[in-house]
Amino acid sequence: MVLNESKIMAYLGLATKAGKLVSGEFMTEKSVKEGRALLVIVAEDSSDNTKKMFRNMCEFYHVPMYIMSNKEALGHGIGKQFRASVAVLDKGLADAIIKQM
Repeated sequence: MVLNESKIMAYLGLATKAGKLVSGEFMTEKSVKEGRALLVIVAEDSSDNTKKMFRNMCEFYHVPMYIMSNKEALGHGIGKQFRASVAVLDKGLADAIIKQM
């Protein structure tokens, strides 16, 4: 399946405007552990430790996790600087993004 990155970035932008997205390692981790995260996206150029930590955590908490894009594009998609990870907190938006994966 082809990854539709521009559509995914548009959905992430929507989630940000709706206040249904958290970004950065600390906030992403917190939302997963609190059971609020419905989807986690980690940048491909994140450290191996970061990817492994989120992979294990998302598996444990049964949250879908995808690795895509890079920190700069991920940050740009949500109107911020570099971001290694984001978590989507809205079911509709999470489902829409997963469909594009």
